[in-house]
Amino acid sequence: MSEAPLFELEDVGVEFGTGAAALDGVTVALPDRGITVLAGPSGSGKSTLLRLCNRLEVPTAGTVRFRGDDVATLDPLAHRRRVGMVFQRPSPFPGTVADNLRVACADADPSLFADALDRAGLGRAFLDRRADDLSGGEAQRMCLARTLVTDPEVLLMDEPTSALDPPTATALERRARMLADAGVPMIWVTHDLAQVERIADEVIVLVDGRVANEHERLHFLRGEAHAHDHGADGEIDGEIDGEIDGDEDGA
Repeated sequence: MSEAPLFELEDVGVEFGTGAAALDGVTVALPDRGITVLAGPSGSGKSTLLRLCNRLEVPTAGTVRFRGDDVATLDPLAHRRRVGMVFQRPSPFPGTVADNLRVACADADPSLFADALDRAGLGRAFLDRRADDLSGGEAQRMCLARTLVTDPEVLLMDEPTSALDPPTATALERRARMLADAGVPMIWVTHDLAQVERIADEVIVLVDGRVANEHERLHFLRGEAHAHDHGADGEIDGEIDGEIDGDEDGA
């Protein structure tokens, strides 16, 4: 018996005030395990789809379900505690790291703060550090810890490493893998093909606000979609194609 999906979108559309469609007729199931990557060129609707998952956006057509429940029927605040989100750029609040964690859960036992920092890869020694003294990577991991304080069932990651240097990004990816392997499924947005190769258990490619067909999917994952812009070469294309195809064959 196949497992029930984590999120299920059925014929979902999102239109903004200009009449432009950010998503158009999207039907897709996101698995309840590991790291699912939403990939695709810039402007393809990845972040919009992600924001639908915790009601930061609402569909203008179709239905979004979370573990079988229509998201539109769920209390938004309660839902966002179950479905945590880490954004592209860290957003520390004034005060100490402990103050920042307290924003997420004011009545939490202090031991939960220390545990959240450990899970985010910072450590409890950071509790009394001022948030504005943190490096970019430390601030992003603090934001991850702030999300983890509420013990979410799922993590939504909206290009969380795009503003980080490569070593710091790798450290955050490693921490994400540990969390996913410990039973916290993730939906991760990126247009970085190398990152797709490193972290993805499942890849869903979006193009022009819809789920890519197989030709478009392979075209993007081979780097061909941006070859004239970024100079992707055959060696890199072949490695990405082989990794993705191999992962799927072994799934």
